[in-house]
Amino acid sequence: MSKKNKKEPEEEVLTADKETLQEEKAEEVSPLEALQAELEKEKDKNLRLFAEFENFKKRTSKERIELFSTASEGVMNALLPILDDFDRALLEIEKSDNKVHLEGIALISNKLRENLKSKGLTHVETNQGDVFNADIHEAITQIPAPSKDLKGKIVDVVEKGYKLGEKVIRFPKVIIGQ
Repeated sequence: MSKKNKKEPEEEVLTADKETLQEEKAEEVSPLEALQAELEKEKDKNLRLFAEFENFKKRTSKERIELFSTASEGVMNALLPILDDFDRALLEIEKSDNKVHLEGIALISNKLRENLKSKGLTHVETNQGDVFNADIHEAITQIPAPSKDLKGKIVDVVEKGYKLGEKVIRFPKVIIGQ
């Protein structure tokens, strides 16, 4: 056992010297590598921050455009019953023989509609005989179809529908043939 004990301290000294040399070499290379690693880390962090900021700018820009396009939705919804009243008034005045009143009401109605159209309000085109589509029509009732070709189709349009830009703000209310 004494031989083993004598060799062990010598081996320990040799391994300790080797480790010290390796650590010294590692220390010599380590500051450069550490700085390069830190630089890469900061570059990655900067790149991610830049990408996040670009996404933020795109998102807020899109939200702003959407807000501007639908900001007047409340006002437009308030004006829709007035447009319906103009339509009813025009129908009743057409039944009478008073052409002067008809021209005056038609002139005011057209002026209001053109102003609203310039702000993005458009009429959803729905006619009798069109195929019913639940995505763009609101069925209020079903009645027996007056003819076979109107089964499952629109028999009457009770209330017009309107869009503000690409968003439907009021669906057309229709009656469907059974």
